[in-house]
Amino acid sequence: MNRAFTNILSGDVEKTAGFYQELLGMKRAGDFGWFIVLMHDDMPGFEMGVLDKDHDTIPPDVSLNPAGYILTFVVDDLEGVYARAISMQTEILQEPTNMPYGQQRLMLRDPSGSVVDVSSPIG
Repeated sequence: MNRAFTNILSGDVEKTAGFYQELLGMKRAGDFGWFIVLMHDDMPGFEMGVLDKDHDTIPPDVSLNPAGYILTFVVDDLEGVYARAISMQTEILQEPTNMPYGQQRLMLRDPSGSVVDVSSPIG
């Protein structure tokens, strides 16, 4: 395998990409208008795409809101991410909660409707 990454289908590519940039400090590695590739300096090789769900390269039945996935990001400063999410008026699904597997988890929804888990190890 040469490369693998997740694409989020969005009705507003700019807004969704900006959400991940502001919330998690991701940067644009490519911007084609209908497709934005995001990366993070702390994770070389990690890529995530944001695609216009209505672009002609996306089959019509695929452009419906997908289900059955959660995007997970593990960070050092969950409280900082939580504070940014609040200031961004992000829909919070679950405030930071200690989980039985040794992490604290924040669940939220991005502008495309995707469920996002931001977690941090409990120190």
